[in-house]
Amino acid sequence: MNLLQFVRSSSTVLASLTLGLGCLQTQAQTVVPLTQAQLLAQMTPDMAQVVEFYDLIRGTPLIYLPAPDARQQLAIQDANKILLRASGAMSQPTILGSVRDGITIPGSDGNQIPIRIYTPAGAGPFPVVVYFHGGGFVVGTIDTYDESARALANMTPAIVVSVEYRKGPEAPFPAAYNDAIASYKWVTANIGKYNGLAGKVALAGESAGGNLATEVAIAARDQGLQAPTAQILIYPIATARTNDTSDQLYVDQSLPLYTAELSYFSQDYLYYSVAGPNDPRVSPINANLQGLAPATILSAQLDPLESDGITYYNALLAANNKATYRLFNGVTHEFFGLGLSVQVAQQAEQFAASQLAASFQ
Repeated sequence: MNLLQFVRSSSTVLASLTLGLGCLQTQAQTVVPLTQAQLLAQMTPDMAQVVEFYDLIRGTPLIYLPAPDARQQLAIQDANKILLRASGAMSQPTILGSVRDGITIPGSDGNQIPIRIYTPAGAGPFPVVVYFHGGGFVVGTIDTYDESARALANMTPAIVVSVEYRKGPEAPFPAAYNDAIASYKWVTANIGKYNGLAGKVALAGESAGGNLATEVAIAARDQGLQAPTAQILIYPIATARTNDTSDQLYVDQSLPLYTAELSYFSQDYLYYSVAGPNDPRVSPINANLQGLAPATILSAQLDPLESDGITYYNALLAANNKATYRLFNGVTHEFFGLGLSVQVAQQAEQFAASQLAASFQ
């Protein structure tokens, strides 16, 4: 019995429950949370394999740990790599032309920001994506989200600059916000030295990184910076609310992201900060959204942030922006970047890359 078969045989999937959710309502209402068995029944088989294995090897739930200990826990991306290697499907990550580490750029607070530059195969010069990883502004690194950046660089193709912004509670808001803006300024001014097209720069991010990406788009407008060609927002944190429909549905701790973690992350991100959770630099739903770069929002069905995605999409449209929304069914938060094993994730990566490529035309 191989490891994949063990995972399936060691997990008991109870009776499935099919819920016709339709379009999620963003107003608070009483909803019965889904159980672990119900959640697994709604996942695609390949997504369920990764989630089940992750639940077998994950450690103490993050909400019970201080941030330094939480960062030592395995992520679902780690679980996916273990499964791929055990099955022989992957011996190395997606191959690119080059990946450059050891580069730091100046932050606006006298700090240095580590970045990683992913360059696709080919002669170039290439358009550029400034990418912000997820992790609730508290956990997660450019290593955790390495495959997301590789997929975008390879499929677009484009240079991807992945930013290791500071995290709370050690460096609370506005540290990550400032680092995100500083990194965008640096890229537009310096990426030509790395075979990039400085006039064709887009933004992308996952979860907390999606929040930072759209905040940079807003800052670019307000500060008169070069306008990004696009903003690719993958299940972004867009509001401070935790009582919308998806928040009430997806509370089970077997999920890669469940609702209680949102409050945990927010507390550490805003640790002793004068800003509150409804500050427009924290919750972009409260910002002036007029005149922003075209946005593409990708949401996962089984994700407490699904309501954030559709809410922000509607707000962008109401402000007369060009916006596209795509919901991917049968997958959870953190599915993006799992394209080597989860078919829907590969479809999402290809869709995001196609949106980026179109913006560079």
